[in-house]
Amino acid sequence: MQNFELILFITVFSYSILHRIINEKVKKAGIIITLCIILILHLILEGSRWQMFPMYLLWGISLLTAIKQTEKKPHIIIRALKVIGILLLSGISFFLPSLLPVFKLPETTGTFSVGTQDLFLKTNRDEVITSIKEDKRELMIKVWYPSNDKEGVKDQYIDKAGRYGFAQKYGLPNTTFNYLDKIKTHVLRDATIPKQQFPVLIFSHGYNSKANSYYSLLSEIASHGYIIFAVNHTYESTGTTFPDGSLKYFNYTYAQEIESGSWDIMKPSIDAFKSNTSFNERHPIIKKCLTSYFVKDIIKRWADDIGNVVDELENYNSNGFFKNKLNLQQIGVFGHSRGGAAAGEALLINKKIKAGSNIDGVQWGQIVDTAFQKPFLFLASDWPESHPKFSDHAYINKSTTTFYKGIVKESGHSNFMDIPLMIPISSVNEAGKIDPNLALKITNELIISFFDKHLKNEDLTLQSKHSALELKTYTGN
Repeated sequence: MQNFELILFITVFSYSILHRIINEKVKKAGIIITLCIILILHLILEGSRWQMFPMYLLWGISLLTAIKQTEKKPHIIIRALKVIGILLLSGISFFLPSLLPVFKLPETTGTFSVGTQDLFLKTNRDEVITSIKEDKRELMIKVWYPSNDKEGVKDQYIDKAGRYGFAQKYGLPNTTFNYLDKIKTHVLRDATIPKQQFPVLIFSHGYNSKANSYYSLLSEIASHGYIIFAVNHTYESTGTTFPDGSLKYFNYTYAQEIESGSWDIMKPSIDAFKSNTSFNERHPIIKKCLTSYFVKDIIKRWADDIGNVVDELENYNSNGFFKNKLNLQQIGVFGHSRGGAAAGEALLINKKIKAGSNIDGVQWGQIVDTAFQKPFLFLASDWPESHPKFSDHAYINKSTTTFYKGIVKESGHSNFMDIPLMIPISSVNEAGKIDPNLALKITNELIISFFDKHLKNEDLTLQSKHSALELKTYTGN
């Protein structure tokens, strides 16, 4: 809860339960004025949000109680029902704002401020997700970049398409997440950029997610001197807002079509993990799944999206806002979940990319048959022993240069995102027991150190600075 939300709750709840005692000691006008002042201060300083509607209802009941102030005691059964009703309404009033809070994003720690801009990229590739034959793949890219500006217009946390798409994902009304407009970012919209070149990173989000869901991660990395081009994978992100105002959401029909019948390919692998077979006996089964399961096509499509952005970097560096600001000799790629797998695939197939990182994604596709020729970091959440270890098989050959494997202990799949801050209930947000801010701190520090070493060529050794991070380094093949 925000400060005045909490004050309002405590005041209203206390009066609801103790109104007879309070009425005897405080004048009616004083009670009414107090209730009104606290509500007005909350509305002016914090603003209303739908999660507070049960609280507003409880406030209205309290106000009526203060106005009437009857001395006649109702029947004990009526009193008991009133108490039960107040307790239930109070519980809901406290639970809803806590379930979907107005949270604070971590402040950036780098030497730079951070700015953002949106870029539109129309490719020559056919758009296979829509049914229109003439459709070409169109991408929106959000760029996080270093700046020396200290003041300016703050960037919006999540745009309309992202909020609406996130709501649709869970079958909720479009307006469910409009309260996210209250989240204050530490990023400036259209800030100026210093007159120097910076390494370039391409970021790929998770399936049915989008880059803004990784605001803490991307803004922190940019503050340490990186320009990040975050690709929004159209029709496979929660939602995309295009320059003409059109909104394009995750295509659930297409998703169902490509997933249909895929369990027959996955089931042998699941059975193999559940059995007592050795790694070597299991490997051919897992290899077949990694190279034939439908997700490999998604990973390849997203890797091509990344490739389109990489190909466009020369134009961005020759004209417009980012002219002469991109160090095209220092290009890296990273992503989360399926976006992490797309980052790995892009590193394999794109010669311009020098280093890459997969954050908690299964590396579907060709990697099982080969090895990275460049530095690679695989950072995983702390999956239970019963969870199928596809990545052990996918990365069997690791890298001919340097391969890092990190595990953030007691973390879950969403601990690399803002989701645990947005929905701070682990049974809902797929996060682990680790403190969400610590998980983000560990991730940020490791990703930054990795690219500092392998893109900026800084003389440092990647090592665990936290007991919650288990990190192993493999050199050569």
